[in-house]
Parts: sequence; structure tokens; C-alpha cells
Amino acid sequence: MTVLEGIQKSAEFLAKKGIESARLQAELLLADTLKLPRMKLYLNFERPLNSAETDQLRETVRRRGQHEPLQHIVGSTSFCGYEIAVNRHVLVPRPETEILAEFGWNFLNELSEQRNSQVKSPTKTEAGASQSSPLRALDFGTGSGCIAIALAMKCPSAQVFALDVSPEALEVARQTAAKQRVAERIQFNFGANLSALPEALKFDLIISNPPYIPTAEIETLQPEVRDFDPRNALDGGSDGLKFFRQLAGEALTRLKPEGRIMLEFGDEQAESLKEIFTGQKWIVEAVKEDYNQHPRIFIAKLS
Repeated sequence: MTVLEGIQKSAEFLAKKGIESARLQAELLLADTLKLPRMKLYLNFERPLNSAETDQLRETVRRRGQHEPLQHIVGSTSFCGYEIAVNRHVLVPRPETEILAEFGWNFLNELSEQRNSQVKSPTKTEAGASQSSPLRALDFGTGSGCIAIALAMKCPSAQVFALDVSPEALEVARQTAAKQRVAERIQFNFGANLSALPEALKFDLIISNPPYIPTAEIETLQPEVRDFDPRNALDGGSDGLKFFRQLAGEALTRLKPEGRIMLEFGDEQAESLKEIFTGQKWIVEAVKEDYNQHPRIFIAKLS
């Protein structure tokens, strides 16, 4: 079987199994099998596949045909241009979360520039003390570590903290941070809430893509998500807002005066988030849209 034949037969099989973009998926699986960039397959259509390559391709195509995510099969995905390890213990990052991460690192870099440009006052005020303290960011529910790692890569002056309730997820994130050479600037912490962190620790940025799918809706999701993403990374409680309520309360005493909280949220949750946070005396600064012009990113500050 040649490369072209492998692509064609795999695409036909995947299409029959209801896999979207079957030809592209087949090409990506074969590229991973051969350890080649996908576009180089087009220069090798006549190359024969040996028995080991054929067996591996058949196995990965079989798995994809059962709706196992491509990212799980190849073991990684791209996030903000960085390779992030993924498996059944972590949520596969979505493109919308890249928008959240970008808002985060832009805010941190702007804050860093502001502090660097300020002339130190001879009289130390509370604000002055805050300005001289290290720039800190917290990624709540870090999962794969994709947001924390992107912040560390894009904002070298920041100390990044990553919190998650899953030890397996934290191990995945640690391994990726080491591979991307930012492990020394990210502190990984186990815990379900901010009380897992030292009480005196305050942040310039608290950022999160928390679970926000209402419990009853999880069974309606695509099989790739419903059957393979970890349930605790999806389930936001009966109305999907459980973790937003938690953060609205806990973050009040953990954010520095000039800091921001930035959150990804689900469809039709924007107004509920505004009510939750204004009810805790936050000031809603902005609600930003995703690539499909749907409200997706919530930004607030202390009153």
C-alpha cells in the first residue's frame, strides 16, 4: 500500500464512521505515523508503506473511527503555537481558549511595562508596594497547563501558579512545562479552591477556563468530548455556573487592587456571570467575543 492509497482507504473508512473532515484526519494520522509534516505527504504519494507503518496506521484509524480525539491518538495538540501534551486526563484545548490566554498575557505585559516606567516614589504607599512586588498570575483549573504555559512563554517577567484538583492533569502539565522550558517559572499546586494556596499570596491576574457545561447537557455533546474528555473538566453543576460563583467569592481577597480576573464561559452565560460578579461588588470591565462572534471571555476588576 502506498501513501496515497493509505490516505484514500483511511478517509473512506473514517467517512463511513461519521468523522468530519475525514480526508484531513486521515492525512494527519498518516503524517504522525511517518513522522512527517502533513504537506510532505503530497511529495511522497508513491512511497510504499512497510508492514509496521501499515499496522500503526490501521490501528490509529480504527481508534479515530471510534471517535477517540485525534489529539489523544497523536498525544499532543497546538495551543498558541506551542505543543501541548494531552490525554484522557486533561481537556483538549479549544481555539476559544487561545483568545483567553492572549488577553491574559497582553494584560500582564502591559502591567509590567507600566511598572517599569513608573518612577519610584520616596514614600511607599500600598499601591507602591504592590507595584514593586513580583508580577503573579494564577491559572485556576489548569488541566493540560496550556494557559499557564502560554502565559509563562509570552510574559517572562511573570510568576505563574497553576491549580488543579486532578493529580494526573498536573503531571501532564508539568511534563509539558518542562519540555517547553518554563517549568522553573510555574508552580503547580493541587487543590479544588484558592484556599489550597498560601493565604498571603495575591495575584495580578486570575485566569480560568473552568468547567461550565450544565450537568444534564454533557450527554448531548459530541462523542469526542462526552466520552473522552475528563468529566470533572466539563461539569459546571446543574446550571453550569458553579465555578463562576466560587471564583466570584474566593478571588475577592486574592486579587491585587489593579488586577483582573479573566474567564472563559459558555453560550448564553454572559448575563448570568454579570449578575454573579456584580452581586459580589466586582466591576465588569468587558465581555469579549470568540472567533464566531459569540460572547466568550469575561473580564472584571475589583470595585
